[in-house]
Amino acid sequence: MTQTDTVNRQWILAERPVGEPTDQTLKLVESPLPVAGPGEMLLRIEYLSLDPYMRGRMSDAPSYAPPVQIGEVMTGGTVARVIASQLDGFEVGDLVLSRSGWQDYAVSDGTEVAKLGKAPAHPSWSLGILGMPGFTAWAGLTRIGEPKAGETIAVAAATGPVGATVGQIGKILGCRVVGIAGGPEKCAYAVEELGFDACIDHKSPDFAELLAKACPDGIDVYYENVGGKVLDGVLPLLNPNARVPVCGIISQYNATSLPEGPDRLNWLMAQILRKKLKFQGFIIFDDFGHLYPEFAAQMSGWIESGKIRYREEIIDGLENAPRAFIGLLRGENFGKRVIRVRPAE
Repeated sequence: MTQTDTVNRQWILAERPVGEPTDQTLKLVESPLPVAGPGEMLLRIEYLSLDPYMRGRMSDAPSYAPPVQIGEVMTGGTVARVIASQLDGFEVGDLVLSRSGWQDYAVSDGTEVAKLGKAPAHPSWSLGILGMPGFTAWAGLTRIGEPKAGETIAVAAATGPVGATVGQIGKILGCRVVGIAGGPEKCAYAVEELGFDACIDHKSPDFAELLAKACPDGIDVYYENVGGKVLDGVLPLLNPNARVPVCGIISQYNATSLPEGPDRLNWLMAQILRKKLKFQGFIIFDDFGHLYPEFAAQMSGWIESGKIRYREEIIDGLENAPRAFIGLLRGENFGKRVIRVRPAE
C-alpha cells in the first residue's frame, strides 16, 4: 500500500529490541487522517530520514534523549508538505523540515519546524548534506577536531553521509585524509569520487597493517563513527595531542553485553594521559546548534562550487522503512539513506 489521501499509516514501536531490531520491533497501523485545529497545520510526509541514532531511541537505557515509548510513532526527521494550515507563517504548499516521524501525516504547531520554500531544488538534502548529518560532520571536525593543514585525518564510515562530508572538508582544509569503509567498492568511491588520499577496507584481514601503511606520519584527528575493531586499529596510530570527535559507535548499537576479550580500559586511559589525547563526544544541536546558520552558508557555498559531493540512496515506500533501517545498521547503505514516502508524481 502506497501513501493515499485518506489513510494515515504509522510505524509504531511494538517492542524494545534485544540486539538487532527484527520484523516484530515495529508495527504498521492505520488510522484516519488527523485534522489540524486552530494554531496548527497538517503535514503530508514526503521524505523520511533513516539515521543510526534511531536504534538508541528504541531502547529505554539512559541516554541524551528520551526513548520512544511502546505504542508511539517511531521518531525521525522528515521533509513534509503543508496541506492545511491555521498557523500563521505557514501556507498550503510550503515544504518544511520537521520531526514528524515514521508516518504519512502529522499535525504540527510549528515547533521544531523550518520552512524550505515551495520548490527547493533538492528537498531531501535537508535531511543529509544540508541537515543534521552534514552539520554533524562540519561541527565535529572543525570545532572538536580542529584540523590544521598538513595533518592526517582518519574517518570511519567514510562513505556514509557524515564520514564522506568529514573527509571532503578535511581536503578543503589542506589535510591528508584516510577513510575507513566496508568493501572495495566503497573504498574506491572514497578515493576516486570524494578525493580521499586513501581508504582502507575494515573487512580486510590485515586491516590494522594496511591502516598503518596509509598513515606513515600517524593520525592527528580521528573522526569516530564506528568503534569496535576500527577503533582498535586506530588507537596505536594516534599522535601526541590527537583529537577524537566521538560522533557514533555503530558497531555497538545492537550489542547486548560488553565485548569479549581482555579489559583494555586502563591501557586506553594510559594512552590518553601519555599522548595528551582529546576524546570528546557531542550531540550536534545541544552543543553546536547556534552555529547552524554559519554551517549552512559555508556548506551551500562548497556544494555550489563543486568542492563537496553528495551521494543519496532513495528507497521508495514507507512500508520498506524497517528493513531499510536494519540494513543501515548492518552497513548496507551506500550514502545517505532516505525513504521517499510520497510517490513521485
